Amino acid sequence: MTRNPGDATIELRLANGAQLFNTLDPFPFSEGDISADAERYIVEWAQDLPKDAPIAITIHLAAPETAGPPGPDLATALTGWFAAKTRSEGHALREHFRDGRRAFLIGFAGLAFCLAISFALTKAFDGPFARIVQESLVIIGWVVIWRPAEMFLYDWLPLLRRQRLYRRLAEARVTVKTVTPGSP
Repeated sequence: MTRNPGDATIELRLANGAQLFNTLDPFPFSEGDISADAERYIVEWAQDLPKDAPIAITIHLAAPETAGPPGPDLATALTGWFAAKTRSEGHALREHFRDGRRAFLIGFAGLAFCLAISFALTKAFDGPFARIVQESLVIIGWVVIWRPAEMFLYDWLPLLRRQRLYRRLAEARVTVKTVTPGSP
């Protein structure tokens, strides 16, 4: 990784373009899956970059020894892959909030049920044991609502952070440089 004024560059050195892709994927390279190791490497470096700087990815590719069919368009493949990951994270965020709304309805119903029973016990019984049961029901009711509250308050932030990172990677300037053997 190098930092140039105004942007941050992630550098990859590959023997051939196929190293970037999942070799078990039957699709053409421009539509294929990026290797999990390559994705992890790029994402880990991108997480360390300044959040306000544009990302540049430079791929140093060894020059082919023989002329053959043109290789895959690595720039299109990388930016397309991360654009798809951006859409996937957006979908996951929408699902999370939908699940949170459902959990909130269930939690609110559980809280209301526990508070109603606690109120009914207050009217019907008196004594220390009844008071323990009443307070226990109040505590259980608030515990039931805790997870939905946690979903809305905290759990969506990592999803949004990943979506923003993938969007930055999808918008990255990708440069492929052919390197001859023996050059730096």
